[in-house]
Formats: sequence, structure tokens, C-alpha cells
Amino acid sequence: MMDFKGKIDKSWTLFLDRDGVINVRLVDDYVKKIEEFEFLPGVLDALNIFSEKFGRIIIVTNQQGVGKGLMTLEDVDAVHDFMNKEIESKKGRIDAIYVCPQLKSDPDNFRKPSPKMAYMAQHDFPEIDFEKSIMIGDSNSDIEFGKNAGMYTILIGDEFDSLLQFAQYLK
Repeated sequence: MMDFKGKIDKSWTLFLDRDGVINVRLVDDYVKKIEEFEFLPGVLDALNIFSEKFGRIIIVTNQQGVGKGLMTLEDVDAVHDFMNKEIESKKGRIDAIYVCPQLKSDPDNFRKPSPKMAYMAQHDFPEIDFEKSIMIGDSNSDIEFGKNAGMYTILIGDEFDSLLQFAQYLK
């Protein structure tokens, strides 16, 4: 299953879900402002390791709290700016963040498990090869997203308990 371990180099792309993978998922709620954002243990160290291994690191996140009117895209951007500054201060990086603010009920939405955010990333970064990509998420829709785009997938809490555990596995 993990037949990519020795193959990962700068030609590979890492796709990450946000809530429950990078930061603490708020139960029955959304991270609406910076004060509610809390990195999961070891994530900053993991992103430092991933920055050395992967050519691209992309976040793909469903944020239907925007569609519900609980927050704005500007609120989401402020949280992401804060997150990126923290990651960069620890020598990590995120190359791009793709956000789907739509409701599940919206027709033609691009929420995961639809692979549309992966295609957006590939449009922006044409070197992305989904056969050399890994999607890490904490939900079935994250895993379906990765599979729908032809990526390797890792479910946090299944094969690995955290991003740091996976990063250490790759070392």
C-alpha cells in the first residue's frame, strides 16, 4: 500500500485537508477566526519535513460555514494568513490553498469528494502529476477526493495517527 515511500522527491505533490489534519477540528462548528485556530501537535514539524521532500504542498478545504453565512471568505483568508505565517516561521511551506465555500446542497459545487480542487491546483501548477500525489485527510470525503483524482490516499487515524507520524515514516 505504501509503495511510494522510497520514491518521493520534489516531483511529488502533497495534498492536505485542513480541519482535523493541520488544526483541531471544532465539533459541530467551524474555525471562523484566528483565535479559534489551533495547530494539532507536531504539525509544524511535519510541514518542515514535507517542505524538504515534496515539490508542492497544497491545502484543499471545504468551508461551508461561508455558504451558511457564519463567516466570510475574508475571515477564512485571515485564518490562512495566520496559519501560513506560523508554518513559514518554522521553516515549512504551503504553496497554495483551495477553499470550497459552497453548501453541500449547491448545484455544481466543487466540495470534496469532487476532484475539482485538485484540477484547479493542476491548472495553476501544471507539473502536478496525480500519480505522484498523496492526499492526507481525516474523513471519507477526503479519501474519495484523492481517489477520484488518482492519488495515493492516507486517512489520519487509520494508517497514521498524525501528520508528524507520517513525516517521520518518510524520513
